[in-house]
Amino acid sequence: MGGGWAIVVHGGAGVDPNLPVERQEDAKRLLTRCLNLGISALRSSLPAIDVVELVVKELESDPLFNSGRGSALTEKGTVEMEASIMDGPKRRCGAVSGLTTVKNPISLARLVMDKSPHSYLAFSGAEEFARQQGVELVDNEYFITEQNVGMLKLAKEANTILFDYRIPETCNALVESPLQMNGLPISIYAPETVGCVVVDKQGRCAAGTSTGGLMNKMTGRIGDSPLIGAGTYASHLCGVSCTGEGEAIIRGTLAREVGAVMEYKGLDLQDAVDFVIKERLDEGKAGIIAVSRNGEVACGFNTTGMFRGCATEDGFMEVGIWE
Repeated sequence: MGGGWAIVVHGGAGVDPNLPVERQEDAKRLLTRCLNLGISALRSSLPAIDVVELVVKELESDPLFNSGRGSALTEKGTVEMEASIMDGPKRRCGAVSGLTTVKNPISLARLVMDKSPHSYLAFSGAEEFARQQGVELVDNEYFITEQNVGMLKLAKEANTILFDYRIPETCNALVESPLQMNGLPISIYAPETVGCVVVDKQGRCAAGTSTGGLMNKMTGRIGDSPLIGAGTYASHLCGVSCTGEGEAIIRGTLAREVGAVMEYKGLDLQDAVDFVIKERLDEGKAGIIAVSRNGEVACGFNTTGMFRGCATEDGFMEVGIWE
């Protein structure tokens, strides 16, 4: 596939194989809705960066995935969100961490890029900037779902950092799962970070990633999602968003690495994604979505699954979870 616009979205890598079918269907419906939103924006010639923000906002506003409303809870029972966005043409970028009242973290990341002299603002400084910019603020309670309060309680009982899995089970059942992510049973793990990558008709690439992080994480923990080059990257060649074990993605500078092997090894998009998943994760588990300036789309993951969907101008559209 080449030429024309393209869009890929993700809702996180590392999916419990026993995820209830109705939850799988909910996820597919949400991904499809977000793709359709992006498609109509691209058809009306919105620039790639605007489409990324629009789609990630939609993903943040739905409590299904772990970003914005429905974010994982810290050890203190609060939500701390983070996000980043990058515009390929001039490698402009914005990132935010430690947000507790900003309704749409991706939009604040965009404002950091467009309206501040900096690329990254965090915690009280990011919140203050949000107030100055007049973005929509809500109480921290808005982001907290009853389901996640139950998860945190289980997490504390199991005395471990639980990755948000959304399927209440007894802690005993968790130990029997042979599939693991970050040393934890897969039934606990489903980070469900959200991301979107877009190339528009003009061949401009952009990428954005947003998350609530890990269940029972230490307050102040920063993952890969807001880190440019790790969770998010865009250049003249491609747009990339990653999801999975944040610490492994950071060590492998995963998103930038896709652009680097395209540039320096001359690999095409899918080969670049496959190479990075295979060669740059060591023991880590992650998933990658990407677009190229030629309108190609690519996905890759070494986890049990990744919530994802893609569409291209020539009419191709696909939404999936498993291999």
